[in-house]
Amino acid sequence: MSRDQSKSAGRSEWGAEAPFLELLARGASADAYEQPVLRARADGLAPDRIAALEHAKLLALRVRAEMEGRRRREAELSALFETAHDLAGLRDLDAVLRAIVQRARSLLSTDVAYLSLHDPGEGDTYMRVTEGSVAARFQQLRLGMGEGLGGLVAQTARPYVTDDYFRDERFRHTLPIDTGVRDEGLVAILGVPLMLGPHVIGVLFAADRRARVFEREEIALLRSFAALAAAAIDAANLLTETRDALTDLERANEIIGDRSGVIERASDVHDRLAELVLRGGGVHDVSAAVSQVLGGTVRFADAGDAPDDALKVARAEGHAGHAVRHGDDWVVAVAAGGELLGALVLHGRPGLDPVDQRTLERAAMVTSLLLLARRSAAEAEQRVRGELLDDLLDARDRDPRLLRERAARLGADLDAVHVVLAARLDSTAGDTADQEAAARRRLWSAASHLAATRQGLAAARDGGTVLLLPLGPGDSATDLARRTARDLATAVHEAVTVGASAPVRELAARPETVAEAYAEGQRCLDALRLLGRPGEGAAAEDFGFLGLLLAGSRDISGFVERTIGQVVTYDEKRGTDLLRTLDAYFACGMSPARTKDELHVHVNTVAQRLERVGRLLGPEWQSPARALEIQLALRLHRLSSAAPAGQR
Repeated sequence: MSRDQSKSAGRSEWGAEAPFLELLARGASADAYEQPVLRARADGLAPDRIAALEHAKLLALRVRAEMEGRRRREAELSALFETAHDLAGLRDLDAVLRAIVQRARSLLSTDVAYLSLHDPGEGDTYMRVTEGSVAARFQQLRLGMGEGLGGLVAQTARPYVTDDYFRDERFRHTLPIDTGVRDEGLVAILGVPLMLGPHVIGVLFAADRRARVFEREEIALLRSFAALAAAAIDAANLLTETRDALTDLERANEIIGDRSGVIERASDVHDRLAELVLRGGGVHDVSAAVSQVLGGTVRFADAGDAPDDALKVARAEGHAGHAVRHGDDWVVAVAAGGELLGALVLHGRPGLDPVDQRTLERAAMVTSLLLLARRSAAEAEQRVRGELLDDLLDARDRDPRLLRERAARLGADLDAVHVVLAARLDSTAGDTADQEAAARRRLWSAASHLAATRQGLAAARDGGTVLLLPLGPGDSATDLARRTARDLATAVHEAVTVGASAPVRELAARPETVAEAYAEGQRCLDALRLLGRPGEGAAAEDFGFLGLLLAGSRDISGFVERTIGQVVTYDEKRGTDLLRTLDAYFACGMSPARTKDELHVHVNTVAQRLERVGRLLGPEWQSPARALEIQLALRLHRLSSAAPAGQR
């Protein structure tokens, strides 16, 4: 190919993407992407130009499909986040379940969605919530184990889907169920189990009145909603257990009141523990107070250090909250809602009467309340930090004074230079929905603690966590991203990938910059995962020319300076032609012989100039990846130098 043909082909290849980039920017339909190719053929353009357009079209369609998929996933994650938010503020179980069913129906675009729960007394399941249903008989259905699609799901604890219910012979058809389904007019049905541990407590359904094939992603989404529904039911059960525990505590007070012989000592214990709670005492204060009353030594042991064999005996005998003998000691579990928080261990009192045992058990109950209160306070602060960051991300509060005041109450300074970091776990691909949710909660908790200790903010978002951390003196966005990835991974014992934005300033005056920086951090995070670098932290500046695409600011001059800045400076100071030689060298296929013809100089001159370039740019400057970055930097430098001063 001649030199002119080579230049022409290069221009053709560079210009092929332009019409498709415009279509992507407009959000055009898939059909519109054929038009540039058809026009090129109609205009009789060269075959290589048409081939370049065809290639660019395919790439653009792939990008469009990826963008559409991301928009859909964002809607799904937003609905799951809203549902989780409803669950966090659970007041009315029915309202949360209705919201779950409504959102499942909306996102899966089905005619009907409904939820059934297991009735232990009857041994079947009954309709609890329906959305889009019009048939009264359908809304009152009860499904025995193994009956209909829902009964099969409840029996096997596996999701089932049918695109034509009445023709599907995998499950047992019964007259009442088939009549109800026929009244509702349902054809395609998807059912997924609601699981609490290994037990099925109900089934969540999505159904259409026409034949339909449910995709794998839709099944996974419905299972996520089912996990949230199960969590809501579990939370309601925990509230019931808490009320029962308080009832037990009141009953214990009545028993102590009836024991006239020990009323004074019991009253003293009550007064001491109540005073501790009222003045904000801690777990060790409770242990010290009970030690004085019982005449022994009481210590609190964390869940990992508690005498496991004694607690197992207590559970096996159905006395998980009772004091049990362990050698010469007494042990009582400190638990709440089935969760073991630790244990109180009494030394030096091998013989305890029932009243003293009850005193130790009561102290354990108070200890559990103090631990729950401390956890609630920490979670409340985490929520407040998350709400402020959510407001900054969504630009809901634009009053700089109020934003500064809210941040100051949390120890954060919005006038300092910050970096926005997007963090996500990388080892939950094979986990169940419950395990993934638990892992994400651990990540959010670790990120919130990290933000609190570094005068920053953190919030759960988009299936991961976003942090807003101040940038310390001498630190870079890259340093902060790597350090954050390492600290979070240590806290959650799993690999955490972190993408960082460029430093941002004046957050109170310009809160919209937080959302832009978060989008940049997400792009860096996605790039790390696509490049096979999970568990690392990076900013746009770490990706070479890819950083131009990842960074929200499109720092072209910074990229040029980092890539060929030394050559530019050398030419400006000495009046040399190193840049022009580099341009010609790459245009001539990196051939010194052809380069000397292009520049009309001796080949030794070309070699000397290239040797100088090597000293300035480093010995690896001609490697494929490095050469690509240098060529791009040369082109950007040429374009920016040719642009009018006001447009650079």
